[in-house]
Amino acid sequence: MTNPSTKDARIIVPDAPAIQSLSFRRFAGPVDYPAMVNLIKACNKADRQDDATDLDSIERTYRHLVNCDPDRDMILAEVDNSLIAYGRGWWEDEWSGTRTYRFFVNLHPDWRGRGIGRAMLHWIEARMRDVAAGHSADTPKAFQSGGDEVQIHWLRTLEEEGYSPVRWGHLMVRSLAEPVPAYRLPAGLEVRPVQEPEIPVIWRAAEEAFRDHWGHGEWKDEYLAEWRESPTFQPHLWQVTWDGSEVAGMVLNRFDAAENAECGRKRGYTETICVRRPWRGRGLAKALITRSLIAWKNMGMVEAAHGVDSQNATGAVQLYESLGYKATKTFVTYRKPLE
Repeated sequence: MTNPSTKDARIIVPDAPAIQSLSFRRFAGPVDYPAMVNLIKACNKADRQDDATDLDSIERTYRHLVNCDPDRDMILAEVDNSLIAYGRGWWEDEWSGTRTYRFFVNLHPDWRGRGIGRAMLHWIEARMRDVAAGHSADTPKAFQSGGDEVQIHWLRTLEEEGYSPVRWGHLMVRSLAEPVPAYRLPAGLEVRPVQEPEIPVIWRAAEEAFRDHWGHGEWKDEYLAEWRESPTFQPHLWQVTWDGSEVAGMVLNRFDAAENAECGRKRGYTETICVRRPWRGRGLAKALITRSLIAWKNMGMVEAAHGVDSQNATGAVQLYESLGYKATKTFVTYRKPLE
């Protein structure tokens, strides 16, 4: 990343609202990270989000961006030289063949409802159109954004700008105060401690298992590299089932100590739950999830959680509900054709 010069940093946003001292500029590099963290924290508090973003997590994210040039694909808004919003766009290819141009805008709650977010959305759309112009004309293309249902200002803006909800997901939480049933692994399968050389094999097995999930695309090596640098990369907590040398299924458990401290709770995440096709329909997912719940309980956790696509074709929501998970939040994905 290169820092734009002062001369080139300012961005003209034609439909920006007439607010005294409001200005827009480009990303200036790591010097912006502290203000970005403070802005995210203010947004999370207003939107009742649990994410414990800190300087390390922002730095890690921006070291590993894929299909995004932050010097050109970001816009920051300031009032009296104080950051009040920033947005970023990037693109991803899905296994379905669609190329999505994704974006978000983080806008301080004190400045919502004044047209700032809408103007930034327009700027990002225009920027993503420029990016798309260099891509194949034969590839179906769509803008994509979304948010938690409580982020009504942002979701309403998307709808007013022609976006339609296309998918819903849930955060599901399971109390560990309730008894956890034990289910045996299918015959011939085993769970063993993860060894370092096995991690890329496990990663690619998970990618394969998620190929038929809506909205998914290639799992870039950069994604794994970023996760490896995170304190939530905890292979010793993973439940990975093997059939000889083949990965059959997994739950890549993790917990976020900073998030738990900030939220005053003891939660473990039973994320990346998947079973590869040849081993489906044998009760493996149920066995791995309950093994994970028992492990979390033994570690002193009070609850377990994970995100799920509410329209998952494998019946995941019904499986999780049968194991005591309950939906606590709903996330909505919006799309609009890129024309």
